[in-house]
Amino acid sequence: MFRTLVSSVASRVRSVARRRRAQIFHDNFVLDASSKVLDIGSEDGSNIAQVLLGTGLQPHNVYIADISEDMVTSGHEKYGFVPVTISEAGRLPFDNGYFEVVYCSSVIEHVTVPKEHVWLVTSGEKFRRTANERQLAFAQEIRRLGRGYYVQTPNRWFPIESHTWLPFVGYLPRAWQISVLHICNRFWVKRTNPDWHLLTARDMRRLFPGAAIVKERFFGLTKSIMAIKR
Repeated sequence: MFRTLVSSVASRVRSVARRRRAQIFHDNFVLDASSKVLDIGSEDGSNIAQVLLGTGLQPHNVYIADISEDMVTSGHEKYGFVPVTISEAGRLPFDNGYFEVVYCSSVIEHVTVPKEHVWLVTSGEKFRRTANERQLAFAQEIRRLGRGYYVQTPNRWFPIESHTWLPFVGYLPRAWQISVLHICNRFWVKRTNPDWHLLTARDMRRLFPGAAIVKERFFGLTKSIMAIKR
């Protein structure tokens, strides 16, 4: 019963948040059938498909990029989007400014250490250093590819950590986070890997200079942060 309740509440909150973020996207970007959009970290493209409803954008002008080839292939089959399989780091095979908009939702916080090492890096200093370097390179690639961009990430200081649905886990030192997840993944409703390095509004300003920083609030607290360049 408790697990069902937690899942139900989290699902409703996430659904409302996604609708609000989609509205913010529409308020900032005017797209037509010929516009080119890239979704980085797209999974199968279900999220960007919902965001782009009503824009008239043609599927062959929507590119979905993810490290999972199976995911982007599935997105191509479902929506007709252009699948792009990418590595965890490095440049994408497109010219500067190729896209009108680069869309990136709840992804940049996962650009940290290689996925096979996430449970092994217990040093907070080493994890932060590597994450900072890779997140900066990732942000630079977004800025290179898009004439405009929309980048959303959970706020580090929101009390409920969004990847675990646990209170205050985002505040803990790295080694403690890993210990908590080792235990909670055995029974908690939300299981996750410790691959996230959460960001603040200040971090987003540093990564995306010149972008407008928009804060999504939930009961008066900043739940997530968006860097938007029209």
